Amino acid sequence: MKRRTLASLPVVALAQAPLPAAPVEASPAPHPAPVTVPVPPVESPAVVEGNLPVFFERLKAELRYPLAWENSRIRDFRTWQRAAAAKVEELLRQAPDHTPFRPEIVDERPADGYRQRRLLFNVTRHSRVRASMLVPDGPGPFPAVLLLHDHGSKFDIGKEKLVRPWYDDTRLASARDWSARYFGGRFVGDELASRGYLVLAVDAFGWGDRSGLTYDAQQALASNLFHLGSSLAGLMAREDVRAAALLHSLPEVDRGRIATLGFSMGGYRAWQTAALSPHVSALVSVCWMTTLKEMMVVGNNTLRGQSAYHMLHPGLYDHLDIPDVASIAAPRPAFFLNGESDPLFTAAGTTGAYAKMRAVWHAQRADNRLRTTIWPGVGHVFTPEMQDHAYAWLDRWLKR
Repeated sequence: MKRRTLASLPVVALAQAPLPAAPVEASPAPHPAPVTVPVPPVESPAVVEGNLPVFFERLKAELRYPLAWENSRIRDFRTWQRAAAAKVEELLRQAPDHTPFRPEIVDERPADGYRQRRLLFNVTRHSRVRASMLVPDGPGPFPAVLLLHDHGSKFDIGKEKLVRPWYDDTRLASARDWSARYFGGRFVGDELASRGYLVLAVDAFGWGDRSGLTYDAQQALASNLFHLGSSLAGLMAREDVRAAALLHSLPEVDRGRIATLGFSMGGYRAWQTAALSPHVSALVSVCWMTTLKEMMVVGNNTLRGQSAYHMLHPGLYDHLDIPDVASIAAPRPAFFLNGESDPLFTAAGTTGAYAKMRAVWHAQRADNRLRTTIWPGVGHVFTPEMQDHAYAWLDRWLKR
């Protein structure tokens, strides 16, 4: 029953002498008004379009990114870098790996201005893999580029998407089709080698020589790795960092001039590796940058799962947004290219991410070291014109 408080009664004038005044007593403190808590309707449905929880917008609103440079209480940049990188490392579910690489050249032949190599090396303590390397003619050491291939739901080729496979006619046909579709018919690695860069490309887990992955099996693979105390995305990150360390160890490479470059998922890998590896001096990321909140919108490819597991570190976004992780690479030279009509990323997501990164490079007085572009009239591609600008950027920072 609802409590009621007594109200003062009205005074009625009577035809009699007034009564003596009664002593004035203090009124009792009023009871506080009851707090009404709204009762939400019974939740049904709980899962809405895009396989999102019905309350997904509220979850997004709760993401504060307390470790982001703009929000962190740490105001010394180097200290912040170490703290942010340590948090990412913690959530990879992949311990640092110091296994000796033991590189072994198993094939080498001359090409036009460079040598084509196939080599084996220990990418982790669990995996010895094949890699493609292009070494410019002439005396070294050379500036080097770690090329990181895309996802594309195409698993028969990995490194071959970027370096022309001279060793397999079937893969060459597949790679040419892929190059025509996304790179204007060019092989990015061969273009770089002809310009004087040593190039390394390695298959990510499940692609090319490391076959066995299918589109529909990605979630199961990710789940199984989680059960085994590991992580699919963390494994990819660790292997990419190890590949950068391999480059740093090679006598043909100028250790102070190592860049990462990738397209699509490879673009994600390029800035992630730069953020986590002390050996990377510059980066070029093509067609992979957004804010998390603008990525988690109905219709986005990420909501389908599957490929998303290669870029999912559970718990990371409780601390850092996507561009915050990329900003760990500041103030090193970084070039981000996105297509104006890219269906995988909203314009708001890309421009918002660019703004966050520019604020970090600006705070380090390194505005000239960050270039962010949205290429007019193109979608999810790395056109020859975009490539030429990327190569010029690398020349500016890595050529002597």
